[in-house]
Amino acid sequence: MIDNPYYSPAVHQDYTLVSIGALDLEEGGTLPDVQLAVRTWGTLNEAKDNAILIPTWYSGTHQIWADAYVGEGHALDPAKYFIVCVNQIGGGLSTSPHNAEDAVSMSKFPKVRIGDDVVAQERLLREHFGIERLALVVGGSMGAQQTYEWAVRFPEKVRRAAPIAGTAKNTPHDFLFTETLNEQIWSDPGWNGGEYASNSEVADGLTRHAHLWATMGFSTEFWKQEKWSALGFASKEEFLTNFLEPYFTAMDPNDLLAMAWKWQRGDVSRHTGGDLAAALGRITAKTFVMPISEDMFFPVRDCAAEQALVPGSELRVIDDVHGHLGLFAVDPGFIPQVDALLGELLASPAD
Repeated sequence: MIDNPYYSPAVHQDYTLVSIGALDLEEGGTLPDVQLAVRTWGTLNEAKDNAILIPTWYSGTHQIWADAYVGEGHALDPAKYFIVCVNQIGGGLSTSPHNAEDAVSMSKFPKVRIGDDVVAQERLLREHFGIERLALVVGGSMGAQQTYEWAVRFPEKVRRAAPIAGTAKNTPHDFLFTETLNEQIWSDPGWNGGEYASNSEVADGLTRHAHLWATMGFSTEFWKQEKWSALGFASKEEFLTNFLEPYFTAMDPNDLLAMAWKWQRGDVSRHTGGDLAAALGRITAKTFVMPISEDMFFPVRDCAAEQALVPGSELRVIDDVHGHLGLFAVDPGFIPQVDALLGELLASPAD
């Protein structure tokens, strides 16, 4: 177990750790006592039908949702809805390689799939809050993968779904690029097979990891239009050194690798023997598929191909030259688009 100040209430605020007990995993093995880091907003009504679930994305926590997406005046309004954000397993706040008990810590942490996260979340909602159906599941990137998994695995529990900037089945290209992110960590001698004493021992690998996010996380247009200047940086080099590098070097390498492994293997067609059309055909939720126009991880064409397989769904593209990392709401035009789409979706009839 490693003490990393990045994963603390001082950085990620107002969350509670909730134990859901032992979790048997799809790949085999068991996490003996899963602690889920949960942030809530609003009040669950008497009918318990105003609940919204937000799963988190790679490297992100509930904090970005608190800072940018949830609040008065937003579609995700705590005055109307009981909003639950559950930090994914391996994300650093919930049970993760760096904070798990010794038997499953660090390099001994078992393989966790997107489906394991969703099973854990369903148990949390049902046993801790008494929630059986959700008005909406919404998530970005890996949160979109979990949104699809929810809608396919538990169709009767999801009334509306909004996967943002993510796919139901990861593509070969996305798998390969994510592998290059992992390789930056594995190739650092300080990683030591996952048995380092501090994330600082893997600083070189994490720095290279951050540089790859610069090439794919942001779009070609982001760099051509020098969008980093609007964020207060004097050059692309300064943006890289003072924004992306500090963001990733603060994190735990094993946590990033645990998330990346399940990201690479996100695939709802595992429920239907590899038949993606059959899996997505199970979805009964009113669904808006919401890719980002310049996303290089999850291009619009990949999201649109899947959307065509979801009964009654609609494709709604978010226009943002920042690309995939537009999810961090760095462009002032991003959240108004998300609010408009989620507001429309929440206002639409759903079984």
